[in-house]
Amino acid sequence: MKTFLEYVAEDILKKYGNDLSRIAVVFPNKRASLFLNAHLARLSEKPIWSPAYVTISDLFRQYSDKKVADPIKLICDLHRSFIEQTGFDETLDHFYSWGQLLLADFDDIDKNMADANKVFANLRDLHELDDESYLSDEQKEIIRKFFSNFSDDHNSQLKERFLKLWSHISDIYHAFNDRLTSQQLAYEGALYREVAVKENINLEYDQYLFVGFNLLQQVEQKLFTTISKQGKAKFYWDFDAYYIKDHEAGHYINQYLKIFPNELENNSDIIQQFKQHKDITFISAPTENIQTRYASSWLNQARIADGRKTAIVLCDEKLLQSLLHCLPDEVDKVNITTGFPLSQSPVSSLCALLFDLQTVGYNHKTLKFRPRYLTLFKNHPYADFIPEEKMKRIDGEQFNHELLEWMIDILRDLAPHAGEDEMMQEAIFRMYTLLNRLLALVDSGDLVVDHSTLRRLLTQLIQSTSIPFHGEPAEGIQLMGVLETRNLDFSHILLLSCNEGNMPKGVGDTSFIPYSLRKAYGLTTIDHKVAIFSYYFHRLLQRADDITICYNNATTDGHTGEMSRFMLQLMAECPHPIRFQTLQAGQSFTPFAPQAISKTPQVMEKLNELFSIEKHPGTQKPLLTPTAINRYLRCQLQFYYNYICQLRELDELDDEENIDNRLFGDIFHEAAQIIYERITGKKNNQVITADVLSQILKSKIGIETAVDEAFNKVLQLSKGYELNGLQLINREVIIHYLRTLLEIDRRKKEFTILGLETDVWTPLTTPHISTIIGGRIDRLDMIDGQIRVVDYKTGSHNLNQLPDVDAIFSDANIAKHSDYYLQTFLYASIVSQSNPTHQVAPALLFIQRTGEKDYNPILKFGKEPINDLAPYKADFDKRLSETVDEIFNPAISFNPTTEQERCAYCPYKKLCSV
Repeated sequence: MKTFLEYVAEDILKKYGNDLSRIAVVFPNKRASLFLNAHLARLSEKPIWSPAYVTISDLFRQYSDKKVADPIKLICDLHRSFIEQTGFDETLDHFYSWGQLLLADFDDIDKNMADANKVFANLRDLHELDDESYLSDEQKEIIRKFFSNFSDDHNSQLKERFLKLWSHISDIYHAFNDRLTSQQLAYEGALYREVAVKENINLEYDQYLFVGFNLLQQVEQKLFTTISKQGKAKFYWDFDAYYIKDHEAGHYINQYLKIFPNELENNSDIIQQFKQHKDITFISAPTENIQTRYASSWLNQARIADGRKTAIVLCDEKLLQSLLHCLPDEVDKVNITTGFPLSQSPVSSLCALLFDLQTVGYNHKTLKFRPRYLTLFKNHPYADFIPEEKMKRIDGEQFNHELLEWMIDILRDLAPHAGEDEMMQEAIFRMYTLLNRLLALVDSGDLVVDHSTLRRLLTQLIQSTSIPFHGEPAEGIQLMGVLETRNLDFSHILLLSCNEGNMPKGVGDTSFIPYSLRKAYGLTTIDHKVAIFSYYFHRLLQRADDITICYNNATTDGHTGEMSRFMLQLMAECPHPIRFQTLQAGQSFTPFAPQAISKTPQVMEKLNELFSIEKHPGTQKPLLTPTAINRYLRCQLQFYYNYICQLRELDELDDEENIDNRLFGDIFHEAAQIIYERITGKKNNQVITADVLSQILKSKIGIETAVDEAFNKVLQLSKGYELNGLQLINREVIIHYLRTLLEIDRRKKEFTILGLETDVWTPLTTPHISTIIGGRIDRLDMIDGQIRVVDYKTGSHNLNQLPDVDAIFSDANIAKHSDYYLQTFLYASIVSQSNPTHQVAPALLFIQRTGEKDYNPILKFGKEPINDLAPYKADFDKRLSETVDEIFNPAISFNPTTEQERCAYCPYKKLCSV
């Protein structure tokens, strides 16, 4: 197969010889020049002077004194012109998104050289259509029908708003262009139009060869005609006779051949017949991932050996990352042209976190970063590279300036850590460039927006930026997007995700200019956009003889499951047979079945590191807590993920906005401790009398100040902070609960506080571990010689009584809150060791149930209160030792729970279901 660019190279050498220094070759994009240059070097029998390679965009810009302005600056200037011409009080935040649409319309008008005054004509000017001699009768009728919808008889609020804006758009267009001209700036369409209307252009080269152009815009046609009139233009079209006659873009190409009639003869040896033999296969697949995995098997030895003659084209470029992971090891050379999305790089997520940390992640009342956003930042893989002193609050009158400067400064600190990681280096550079671009616009006064709009603009810029891959473009398997295939030919082609919506690519018609007016004035319509993609698709297949096209047939996750219309067209018209195949998953659906995890030497090492006394010599605090044991009983895999893998649950709480059950309990515990410490003077073994408690209950201020102090301490509130509505409600509930607790204690007449928030622990040695076990007791008191180990509960759980000690260690009783029993039993067992002459009773004080008659917080087995742990202690200690030993026994794996209802809200459920 001879490629289009090979034909062009042969023709150039035949007509112009080896000295091409006075020739410019103009391409739609840069990529094709690399291939043409390689062909020229290979086909020439002796050294040559290479031609100049110019893109069409560069050619237009060479002949204008203006520069194309930054897209954000364009919208900012357009907003100013909009305000001046309409008098509307529209903020830039609200204007920005539809300002982009308006700018796109202006650009389209200029590239198609339409008269903006006529396109945006008012209803009152409808009679002037009689003088529009350049419009056909059909075009005039289209316009009349459109504006007839806005007659006085049919006006609605929406139509009135449209007309109000429509009446100013022409003025906005001219004012906007004048504003840019005064700055020697332009948007692309305006610059192209300025160059296109010039009668004489001082051309730099003797001959301009236009290669591979297809659907020309009016400005391109005009420039080509101007250069052609000077005898300096030649054209190489890339199409075949089948395509011209039968497809959407055919009438466009025929139209251009009428403008440049001699070029058809010049290109006669390049024009191919689509009817040459082709091997075509259509493959349906249920997922995108299966398609990228299929690419590995598609790249058989013959296709890999053909190198650059083999191309995988991504109709959906988001598949690139998945495809890269699926390439077989035999592929040693790959050229990637689509670029890696900057949005998928760690630098992008880091900048998003930094931005959020200084905006929504900062509490102006507490003057602190919100814990949730701070945790998200600290969990980022690049967080360790950022100096701690840089993580400070940015504040000032020029907040956007200072915020962007701070982020740029952090990127400077991050850059040296990229080392030889070229992807990281390039991502940092691209992000650094974007932030400086925004900073320049902010400093110039062009970009005056709030931080939420600035965040949105940064996100848009990141999403539209790619990180280029470096490599030899003319070697190896080619991975590319649809646009990159222009002018290039391949023997073997695999198209992935060739679905309607991807091919053609999302051809919407969002615009201020309705379809009927667009069509009447020769502007770009949805038909034109479809024709462009039709050309790309058929031209790509034109010279290939090995074609495989995959599409997603699923109707989920936003996919329509519909093959591209161009595939349907091939099925109806293609002279070659088409094979149809279906990809299926290589494995059947596996029901939810978590697997056991063995205690490998690495796992045992981690267990000992966390819980063994040998790893913590001289420690004076518990290593193993009831929480850890209860987690193990609930689900051994949950214990493994939490402790061994250190996968902690993210605290979703914004501490100053909401109070969840955990924090509610913490505040209550803290308030109770403050009250009783005031009574006892922070001393243990202090007797509390009913009279003292009665005095406190009579004074509201003492209880309220204790609760306020607890709020400040637990939530770390700043001085002068005012509670919000929800916090005030929680405050009143906690005050009520605290009064209830004091009332319960007042009924006892007299009792002794032995300790508040007291830490207790004891050594525990089993055949497989020596550890320290224990925790914190909410309250330790004594009534009539009986010591109570009291755990406060602010929830409304109706505790189901367990029958015996064995039930505490049965995972089947987790739903009955056996974890409450285990915690208080453990604490009571430890306390009883140092108080052998006293009865020690485990107790759970549910504040919401204290109003019940004869309420007794002491736990029960069945209906019998456990007034003394002594009869159960030996049995409890034995079962506790066995359970702990099982955790550290290397012969026993971590097994998943058999109670699947526990998995519904487990934070690790996705890990288990893989």
